[in-house]
Amino acid sequence: MTTRNKNPGLNRVLATGFSALFMFCFGISVQASWNNPYPDRESGSNTLYTSFSVKPKRMDPARSYSENEYDVIGNIYEPPFEYHYLKRPYELMPSTATAIPKPVYYDSKQRRLADPVSPDRIAYSVYRIEIKKGILFQPHPALARDDAGQYRYHNLDRDKLEGIFQLRQFEHQGTRELTAADYVYQIKRLASPRLHSPIYSLMAEYIVGLRELMEELTKADQQYKDIKDKPFLDLRKHDIKGVKLVDDHTYEITIKGKYPQFIYWMAMQFFAPMPWEADLFFSQPGMDERNLTLDWYSIGTGAYMLTVNDPNRQMVLERNPNFRGELYPSEGEEADKTGGLLNDAGGKMPFIDKIIFSLEKEGIPYWNKFLQGYYDQSGVSAESFDQAVQFNATGDTDVTPEMRDKGIELLAVVRSTTSYLGFNMLDPVIGGYSDRARKLRQAISIAIDYEEEVSIFRNGRGIAAQSLLPPGIFGYQEGEAGINPYVYDWVDGKPKRKSIDEARRILKQAGYENGVDPKTGQRLLLYLDERAAGPEQKARFDWMRKQFEKLNIQLVVRATDYNRFQDKMRDGSSQIFSWGWNADYPDPENFLFLLYGPNGKVKFHGENAANYDSPEFNRLFEQVKDMDNGPARQKIMDRIQEVLRRDAPWAWGYHPKKFVLQHDWVRNHKLHLMSHNTFKYMRVDAELREQRRHDWNKPVWWPVVLTLLAVLAGIVPAIVLYRRKERQVRA
Repeated sequence: MTTRNKNPGLNRVLATGFSALFMFCFGISVQASWNNPYPDRESGSNTLYTSFSVKPKRMDPARSYSENEYDVIGNIYEPPFEYHYLKRPYELMPSTATAIPKPVYYDSKQRRLADPVSPDRIAYSVYRIEIKKGILFQPHPALARDDAGQYRYHNLDRDKLEGIFQLRQFEHQGTRELTAADYVYQIKRLASPRLHSPIYSLMAEYIVGLRELMEELTKADQQYKDIKDKPFLDLRKHDIKGVKLVDDHTYEITIKGKYPQFIYWMAMQFFAPMPWEADLFFSQPGMDERNLTLDWYSIGTGAYMLTVNDPNRQMVLERNPNFRGELYPSEGEEADKTGGLLNDAGGKMPFIDKIIFSLEKEGIPYWNKFLQGYYDQSGVSAESFDQAVQFNATGDTDVTPEMRDKGIELLAVVRSTTSYLGFNMLDPVIGGYSDRARKLRQAISIAIDYEEEVSIFRNGRGIAAQSLLPPGIFGYQEGEAGINPYVYDWVDGKPKRKSIDEARRILKQAGYENGVDPKTGQRLLLYLDERAAGPEQKARFDWMRKQFEKLNIQLVVRATDYNRFQDKMRDGSSQIFSWGWNADYPDPENFLFLLYGPNGKVKFHGENAANYDSPEFNRLFEQVKDMDNGPARQKIMDRIQEVLRRDAPWAWGYHPKKFVLQHDWVRNHKLHLMSHNTFKYMRVDAELREQRRHDWNKPVWWPVVLTLLAVLAGIVPAIVLYRRKERQVRA
């Protein structure tokens, strides 16, 4: 027999009231994690919390060439060399190598040349790299062996991979010692036709035999072009003439001619070691379709290893248990001592156990989580700039009082980047090397107020450029010695852009008095090609037109998509264009080659988009590019700067600044523009962070209390009414 519910209305009312009361009590019990996006088990952990907005595409060090990818793999893979964390200008130091090698030079007949050596006699440079002993790879299934010493997972097929979709699902892991052969193997991978390394073409110009290896590997691979599961392309079976294995811990690289910048390339992830076992492991049938590839998972010797790769949500780096440990540097700049960056000198790294990257596509949620203490660091977006950053009386930037009260500090550094306005030197109006053309470009360079552009469109995040070299690159000069005298005067201890009247006077000398073209009798008409055509760029385009209007010159902005823009660069149909360059390594050659005549975009398909071809500059560039840093090189650099400033193939533009905000519980963080292995140096005070999170994220209970009272206010009359009706029925 069933019992009929005689009071369904009352039950619903009571259920609602008790539910509200339960939620209130439950909220009180969990208030410590009221809005915490991380599990409670991570509370107080030695973890750095950061984010990414664009998911990394490639983790393979032979293929990766993006900053967001390097932020991850730079802490996993170890090239033989790295940059000193604290010293500026940037200084190379050994990483896994025992020392920075000095190249040995040979002539065309393979005869060793004695110092001093004239560069024109050098046919080959040989670098011998010795690797430290006892370095181990991270735990990895590719290196796992059974009791008989055989590799456990080198003979897999789709059936054996059934149900396996993550690397952690392999039961066994192994390791072994790093050897010189692992570095040799990686260099061979740069020539693999299956990888398409972005630096192959450049390296083939220098590494002896790399081009021939590509041809050999391509021929070997063609026989499998119609096979779905291509067999492992074992690079150990293919030799490369210019890369020699000397012994287990030593290898040599032979390059053509003298190229001092090659040592910088060897500090990049392209030259990190790769065990052949990993290449074979990930080449097995079924691996690729499960995202079990080197583009998805890594195998390195660095301080951290990638344990979670879910780029749609989160990526996690954890301390490599096999890492040998390194000591925190005891030298740096003078400001590093007062700034506390040497407090951990001699301490064993890494200090942090785990780094969690969380995907944040939207800026506002990301910014709010940073302010709540759930991210340890943050960039500065245009939307949050005014809330976070202010300018002081001297024009320098600092955090606002609101940020300072929260213990947030601002780290800022001028990027090794130049954004510029280029003039096509092949154009009959704006180009050429006559006084008329030079003075026209000089007048325009004065009129374009890059200080104003940085202020308006970049919130002050940048400095106006005096030449193509940004700060931190050898040849850059501080102070009065470093200004562009064709555009600036030195006034009261700082550069001041020449007046627009001076620009008009120079324009008149060029034959364009009041901006009028004497050939047409009309205002001079010039064309600017831009890559962006979105509505957000309209304000900047209008601003640029106004800069030319100062000289009564009419500017037409032609905004096109990037492919069309590239076509215009290649065929030389542009007149003026906007572009930029970010340094791959801290050497002036990495910028100067952008204006070297034989690198002209139209004639030689190089990176010289301005098609600048000055015999004097070309001669000086050829002389300075192979020199070691020192007074002799600086003297030539000074002359190069003079030639470029006079000819003005670019309006030099600006060098952007990188801004990073961080909470005061983050220690030992110094912005580094060349290295991406910086997590091992950093430290967090997890106890302070936990306290701040607790203080900043206390629940606001009054809305809940009001809601509860409102519910109770509705329950009481309902109960009274129900009781009254019940009594009436009984009566």
